[in-house]
Amino acid sequence: MAQEGKRIRTTHLEVRALASPLGISRVGLIVPRHRHSAVDRNRLKRRLRELVRTRLLPTAPPADVVLRARQEAYAATFEMLAADVERAAAQLDRAFRAQ
Repeated sequence: MAQEGKRIRTTHLEVRALASPLGISRVGLIVPRHRHSAVDRNRLKRRLRELVRTRLLPTAPPADVVLRARQEAYAATFEMLAADVERAAAQLDRAFRAQ
């Protein structure tokens, strides 16, 4: 999947998506250490899971999506992450509706 599909970069996230062979949306999260503590990583994962649940999945096309947090995501507020997830969701919607 790393070389296939659609790639979207935002300020705090890198998103890759590929049409799902199952016809449903699936999302995976990657939160690298980037020299941060486990507490910081878990906080970021909780925030991203909530944003995926509330803002990405309701509008997502049937695709396998991987969100990778960039180092800048650790310093981002919840609203900044929400804006990035919504921007990525809109771009995914446009990309997969065109197919």
